Amino acid sequence: QVQFVESGGGLVQPGGSLKLSCAASRSIFSIAVMGWYRQAPGKQRELVAAVTPGNNRNYADSVKGRFTISRDNTKNTMYLQMNNLKLEDTAVYYCNARGSFGNYWGQGTQVTVSS
Repeated sequence: QVQFVESGGGLVQPGGSLKLSCAASRSIFSIAVMGWYRQAPGKQRELVAAVTPGNNRNYADSVKGRFTISRDNTKNTMYLQMNNLKLEDTAVYYCNARGSFGNYWGQGTQVTVSS
């Protein structure tokens, strides 16, 4: 079983920045594909960014050049730095870990971009 504590969401103006954090209850980052997903009202959950155990990263086209995924294995924590936020980035953001141990989700954190 893996549990996550997400933080860092909030209200920000267009062009602003936020940094999300996802702290895992145990050490899994070296064996898990870690990812950030988001779900906007009325839309399906979508992948925002992911990082593999080998540190390969991939991003949704809509966030490339603006978002950066990273992780600190020593702290069992993953981050999502979000810059130049746009109205369409408004969503609930979820962290995810998947691997041979299973597939686990965080509780989600709300990000609202509004002027």
